[in-house]
Amino acid sequence: MWSPDRRSALAAIAGVALLGACGFTPLHAPGGAGARLLGQVRVADPRTPDDHAFLRRMTERLGPDQAARYDLAYALRIAVVPQAITPDAVTTRYSLNGTAAYALTDRTTGQAVAQGEVSSFASHSTVGTVIATTAAEQDARDRLAVMLADQVVTRLYAALPAR
Repeated sequence: MWSPDRRSALAAIAGVALLGACGFTPLHAPGGAGARLLGQVRVADPRTPDDHAFLRRMTERLGPDQAARYDLAYALRIAVVPQAITPDAVTTRYSLNGTAAYALTDRTTGQAVAQGEVSSFASHSTVGTVIATTAAEQDARDRLAVMLADQVVTRLYAALPAR
Protein backbone atom coordinates (compact mmCIF):
# COMPACT_ATOMS: atom_id res chain seq x y z
CA MET A 1 0.00 0.00 0.00
CA TRP A 2 1.33 3.44 -0.96
CA SER A 3 1.44 6.16 1.65
CA PRO A 4 1.77 9.91 0.96
CA ASP A 5 5.24 9.89 2.60
CA ARG A 6 6.43 7.14 0.28
CA ARG A 7 5.15 9.02 -2.76
CA SER A 8 6.97 12.15 -1.66
CA ALA A 9 10.19 10.22 -1.23
CA LEU A 10 9.88 8.65 -4.69
CA ALA A 11 9.12 12.04 -6.23
CA ALA A 12 12.23 13.51 -4.58
CA ILE A 13 14.41 10.68 -5.87
CA ALA A 14 13.01 11.13 -9.37
CA GLY A 15 13.67 14.88 -9.16
CA VAL A 16 17.31 14.33 -8.20
CA ALA A 17 17.73 11.89 -11.06
CA LEU A 18 16.27 14.38 -13.53
CA LEU A 19 18.61 17.13 -12.31
CA GLY A 20 21.59 14.91 -12.99
CA ALA A 21 20.31 14.13 -16.46
CA CYS A 22 19.94 17.81 -17.41
CA GLY A 23 23.57 18.67 -16.65
CA PHE A 24 22.97 20.15 -13.19
CA THR A 25 26.24 20.55 -11.28
CA PRO A 26 26.25 21.35 -7.57
CA LEU A 27 27.81 24.71 -6.82
CA HIS A 28 30.69 23.41 -4.72
CA ALA A 29 31.27 20.20 -6.67
CA PRO A 30 34.58 19.76 -8.47
CA GLY A 31 34.42 22.04 -11.49
CA GLY A 32 31.40 23.93 -10.13
CA ALA A 33 31.26 27.72 -10.07
CA GLY A 34 31.92 27.74 -6.32
CA ALA A 35 35.22 25.93 -6.74
CA ARG A 36 36.18 28.22 -9.63
CA LEU A 37 35.80 31.35 -7.49
CA LEU A 38 37.37 30.12 -4.25
CA GLY A 39 40.58 32.09 -3.74
CA GLN A 40 40.31 33.54 -7.26
CA VAL A 41 38.69 36.94 -6.62
CA ARG A 42 40.56 40.06 -5.54
CA VAL A 43 38.03 42.43 -4.02
CA ALA A 44 38.79 46.15 -4.35
CA ASP A 45 40.32 47.83 -1.31
CA PRO A 46 37.84 49.26 1.21
CA ARG A 47 37.43 53.01 1.61
CA THR A 48 34.77 53.24 4.34
CA PRO A 49 33.80 51.24 7.44
CA ASP A 50 30.87 49.82 5.45
CA ASP A 51 33.31 48.70 2.76
CA HIS A 52 35.38 46.92 5.44
CA ALA A 53 32.36 44.90 6.57
CA PHE A 54 31.55 44.10 2.92
CA LEU A 55 35.15 43.00 2.22
CA ARG A 56 35.26 40.88 5.38
CA ARG A 57 32.14 38.97 4.30
CA MET A 58 33.35 38.58 0.72
CA THR A 59 36.60 37.09 2.05
CA GLU A 60 34.65 34.72 4.31
CA ARG A 61 32.60 33.50 1.35
CA LEU A 62 35.23 33.46 -1.42
CA GLY A 63 38.40 32.96 0.58
CA PRO A 64 41.51 35.13 0.48
CA ASP A 65 42.79 35.97 -2.99
CA GLN A 66 45.66 33.49 -3.20
CA ALA A 67 46.09 33.56 -6.97
CA ALA A 68 43.45 36.02 -8.11
CA ARG A 69 42.12 35.47 -11.59
CA TYR A 70 39.32 38.03 -11.23
CA ASP A 71 39.01 41.59 -9.91
CA LEU A 72 35.83 42.68 -8.19
CA ALA A 73 35.04 46.38 -8.19
CA TYR A 74 32.07 47.52 -6.12
CA ALA A 75 30.33 50.63 -4.86
CA LEU A 76 28.12 50.63 -1.79
CA ARG A 77 25.41 53.24 -1.35
CA ILE A 78 23.52 53.41 1.91
CA ALA A 79 20.64 55.83 2.51
CA VAL A 80 19.30 56.49 6.00
CA VAL A 81 15.52 56.87 6.02
CA PRO A 82 13.38 57.73 9.09
CA GLN A 83 10.78 55.01 9.67
CA ALA A 84 9.00 55.57 12.98
CA ILE A 85 8.22 59.14 13.95
CA THR A 86 6.31 60.07 17.10
CA PRO A 87 3.61 62.77 17.17
CA ASP A 88 6.28 65.01 18.72
CA ALA A 89 8.39 64.61 15.52
CA VAL A 90 10.99 62.40 17.19
CA THR A 91 12.37 59.61 15.02
CA THR A 92 12.57 56.33 16.95
CA ARG A 93 13.59 53.99 14.13
CA TYR A 94 15.68 54.33 10.99
CA SER A 95 15.90 52.14 7.93
CA LEU A 96 19.18 51.77 6.07
CA ASN A 97 18.48 51.14 2.38
CA GLY A 98 21.58 49.85 0.64
CA THR A 99 22.71 48.94 -2.83
CA ALA A 100 25.92 47.37 -4.06
CA ALA A 101 26.90 47.83 -7.70
CA TYR A 102 29.56 45.33 -8.72
CA ALA A 103 31.65 44.30 -11.69
CA LEU A 104 33.75 41.15 -11.90
CA THR A 105 36.47 41.32 -14.56
CA ASP A 106 38.93 38.74 -15.80
CA ARG A 107 42.45 39.97 -14.95
CA THR A 108 44.04 38.46 -18.06
CA THR A 109 41.57 39.65 -20.69
CA GLY A 110 40.06 42.68 -18.95
CA GLN A 111 36.60 41.54 -20.00
CA ALA A 112 33.63 41.87 -17.69
CA VAL A 113 32.51 38.44 -16.50
CA ALA A 114 29.57 39.62 -14.40
CA GLN A 115 28.11 42.92 -13.34
CA GLY A 116 24.98 44.18 -11.72
CA GLU A 117 23.45 45.69 -8.64
CA VAL A 118 21.85 44.19 -5.55
CA SER A 119 19.87 45.84 -2.80
CA SER A 120 18.67 45.18 0.71
CA PHE A 121 17.79 46.99 3.91
CA ALA A 122 18.30 46.86 7.66
CA SER A 123 16.90 48.98 10.43
CA HIS A 124 17.73 50.06 13.95
CA SER A 125 16.10 51.75 16.90
CA THR A 126 17.09 55.11 18.33
CA VAL A 127 15.41 54.53 21.68
CA GLY A 128 18.00 54.37 24.45
CA THR A 129 21.27 55.98 25.32
CA VAL A 130 23.58 57.58 22.79
CA ILE A 131 25.96 54.64 23.12
CA ALA A 132 23.17 52.11 22.56
CA THR A 133 21.86 54.02 19.55
CA THR A 134 25.33 54.32 18.01
CA ALA A 135 25.96 50.61 18.56
CA ALA A 136 22.58 49.73 17.04
CA GLU A 137 23.31 51.83 13.95
CA GLN A 138 26.74 50.26 13.48
CA ASP A 139 25.26 46.78 13.87
CA ALA A 140 22.60 47.58 11.26
CA ARG A 141 25.28 48.86 8.87
CA ASP A 142 27.35 45.70 9.38
CA ARG A 143 24.31 43.47 8.83
CA LEU A 144 23.44 45.38 5.67
CA ALA A 145 26.98 45.05 4.30
CA VAL A 146 26.89 41.29 4.97
CA MET A 147 23.52 40.92 3.23
CA LEU A 148 24.76 42.84 0.21
CA ALA A 149 27.98 40.79 0.05
CA ASP A 150 26.00 37.54 0.25
CA GLN A 151 23.78 38.65 -2.64
CA VAL A 152 26.80 39.63 -4.74
CA VAL A 153 28.43 36.23 -4.14
CA THR A 154 25.21 34.47 -5.11
CA ARG A 155 25.04 36.48 -8.33
CA LEU A 156 28.71 35.72 -9.09
CA TYR A 157 28.13 32.00 -8.61
CA ALA A 158 25.13 32.16 -10.93
CA ALA A 159 27.04 34.12 -13.59
CA LEU A 160 29.90 31.62 -13.92
CA PRO A 161 28.92 28.44 -15.74
CA ALA A 162 30.32 25.16 -14.47
CA ARG A 163 33.12 23.68 -16.56
